[in-house]
Amino acid sequence: MYYKFSGFTQKLTGTAPTVAYSPQGLKQGLPAESPTMIFSTPTKMVSEAGSTVEYLGANKVPDLQKFYQKSDGVPVHLKRGYPDRLLYRTTMALTVGGVVYCLVALYIAAQPNRK
Repeated sequence: MYYKFSGFTQKLTGTAPTVAYSPQGLKQGLPAESPTMIFSTPTKMVSEAGSTVEYLGANKVPDLQKFYQKSDGVPVHLKRGYPDRLLYRTTMALTVGGVVYCLVALYIAAQPNRK
């Protein structure tokens, strides 16, 4: 048997399978208009004359690929210099500190109760 929530009685009531699989407020339907583009939205509308489209920013991906794929012996997570080193060392310090804290907490929890 199929059930649905009755807004009137505030209880579950028996129902047909088609009603049970289409909850209240979630009826299937097509959107009235197509969704707007999120990525690469042009700053100007393309006219029917065929003018060029200008985008919000330049494509930086090829430059970043060249920068990060350069073989200079530096790991990729440290390529940008001082900010990357600071983040890396902070992360390592917090990781080691967390491990030490967990070990201390386990040691304290393993001690017998003193009364």
